[in-house]
Amino acid sequence: MRDGAHVTLRFEKPDGGMLAVSVSDLVVGGWSGRDTEALQHHIDELKAIGVAPPSQTPLFYRNAVNILMQDDAIQVVGTETSGEVEAVLIASDEGLWVTVGSDHTDRAAEAYSVAASKQMCPKVLAREAWPLADLLDHWDQIRLRSRVVIDGEEMLYQDGTLGAIHRPETMMEKYAKGDLAPGTVMLLGTFAAIGGIRPADRFSMEIEDPVRGARISHAYDIHTLPNVS
Repeated sequence: MRDGAHVTLRFEKPDGGMLAVSVSDLVVGGWSGRDTEALQHHIDELKAIGVAPPSQTPLFYRNAVNILMQDDAIQVVGTETSGEVEAVLIASDEGLWVTVGSDHTDRAAEAYSVAASKQMCPKVLAREAWPLADLLDHWDQIRLRSRVVIDGEEMLYQDGTLGAIHRPETMMEKYAKGDLAPGTVMLLGTFAAIGGIRPADRFSMEIEDPVRGARISHAYDIHTLPNVS
């Protein structure tokens, strides 16, 4: 439900209950890799498609909350967009939670403004969430994966553990000097695409906790609208 500058998202908890969060702030963390070599690879990957290097790392992009959704399909303008799998922090009155999401981005716009490119596309989140406190002692072992369907063929697109990305405590401290305020959603960053960044017809994502034997997944179709001028 959308109400002014707030969007209400709902997530299923591990115990089967529901978490409702009125989101008033959307923060997209970027350039958040812990491994400087891997981070430079991602910077070079984006530079190859015309994206200027960041002024500092990590960076925090503010986006409008009305681009948040939990749908099974999105519409985008033009053929130069793509998804990125990310762990997502959700700050609520019931504490901090984690889900999986996609920082879908307009790559053509990224060449002149990363902030604008992120605003141009929906940010898609899954419909389940875990308490952050249940994950912190083995955070680095948690795995993110994404797959894409291109011309009818499904393939692995991203695969890595959260040990490659700054921990949530670090990201919150750098952004908010402490825990996020209730009503904040923060995407924590991603890693390089296998085979390079490219558009797809369908994007699927998952976060897997091997210690607890749990997984959250979500997928969405990408419908392209004509880019007319």
